[in-house]
Amino acid sequence: MTSIKEQAAISRLLSFLHDWDNAGKVARSHILDSFIKANQGKTAPELEQEFSQGGSLFLVRLTTWLRLIYMTGSCLDKLLKSIGIFLSAVSSNRYLKEFLEVGGVLTLLEILGMEKIKEEDKKESIRLLQVIANTGRKYKELICESYGVRSIAEFLAKSKSEETQEEVQILMDSLVHGNPKYQNQVYKGLIALLPCASPKAQQLSLQTLRTAQSIIGTTHPSIVDCVLKVLCTMHLEVQYEAIELIKDLVNYDVCQALLKGLVALLIPSVKETSKPQPKILNDSSVPQFTAHLPVFLQQAAAAKAIGVLARSNTSVAEELLHQRVVHSLMAAMGNTDHSNSQRQASLTLEYLVQMFPVVEEHVRRSMGEGLYQLFLSNAEDLYMKIDSIQADILAANKVNVSKGEWGARGPGARSCGPPGSAPRPAPRAPPAALCFSGVSHRNSSFPRGAHEPERPAYVTYFQKEDTEGKE
Repeated sequence: MTSIKEQAAISRLLSFLHDWDNAGKVARSHILDSFIKANQGKTAPELEQEFSQGGSLFLVRLTTWLRLIYMTGSCLDKLLKSIGIFLSAVSSNRYLKEFLEVGGVLTLLEILGMEKIKEEDKKESIRLLQVIANTGRKYKELICESYGVRSIAEFLAKSKSEETQEEVQILMDSLVHGNPKYQNQVYKGLIALLPCASPKAQQLSLQTLRTAQSIIGTTHPSIVDCVLKVLCTMHLEVQYEAIELIKDLVNYDVCQALLKGLVALLIPSVKETSKPQPKILNDSSVPQFTAHLPVFLQQAAAAKAIGVLARSNTSVAEELLHQRVVHSLMAAMGNTDHSNSQRQASLTLEYLVQMFPVVEEHVRRSMGEGLYQLFLSNAEDLYMKIDSIQADILAANKVNVSKGEWGARGPGARSCGPPGSAPRPAPRAPPAALCFSGVSHRNSSFPRGAHEPERPAYVTYFQKEDTEGKE
């Protein structure tokens, strides 16, 4: 038999639920405001005490109303925050199961794809998905099984709020940890995001990819092309993250393809550099900008990345010499259309000259004594001191440091390839001789370079994933 106090509490609960059931949108909005203010941060037992052991009765009303009105966006932020109080409460497994049983995850994912819903409401949906994912492995799997990776990744690419995008990154990072069944799906989803138009989404995807790569331990074949194409960005924070990921990737089986791709970017293809300039760029009344800026930004970033890799790993520097990096760096130094390409290539070549006597010999011969001494005096500022003839000498160089032995390695050198792979034997003989390729290059056209496939879109990737099924 219930006590008078318990009967009074039950009566208050029934009165509260009656008021909710009979309230319109405005009245319900006020009820939600009061609920959020009074119950933020409470534990599940405290919520049950507040509702006289009937918290689930109010939660089911919230979830039912959510499913009815989420397409209109009315009171959606307050409704999601109220549900979040239940789901994030300590010892809230009961509430979480009740929410999932009525299709809560699918509703939250659908909210992300609704164009009419406000960004702030979508951010609340992401936060609820974070709470669900952080509860355990089976909940992460439920999100992924509901095509969650696709919905979340597409939202990250389209979101206009950096704060919201950072919340999405937290969710993606949670999904890649402790989720062995679907971690590869998250990993490939992050790769598919790299070509998107949002610099912030690119930056966050690259950051999360570094974490995912270390967890998974193997690489996807498309990652090399996707990361190299990101180097054409005008945003330095994106370029930085791309180079940091490249530093990690040289320790995996894509090392050779990665280095080859970087060297190829130093000499853009004819297709990329022969595109006609827009008519507006020929107007004398406006500043003259190059139509090839993305290609030259990529060229400068590649030269910078090569320098970073060479300085961090002598074995990688040797692999780059095999790829004729000296020839390509000198050609980039002759690109008078983009000073940063000249500067970055010059700084990287300076390191290789200092590191390998054979490179010094070849560069001196190709440049000639006067230009070489100018290069030695200040490599970083060389681009400001050379004339058009010297630029042509650099662009048309025929240097080919053939495969050979480059001299003793520095301490701590590592082999190029997967972690744990055996290092190459130490070199034993003097540098190889200079060879000539018989191919001439001019700084105005940069005729050599790898043809780049069209950039894949993240939508295309997810359409393919749908046809192949979930992994």
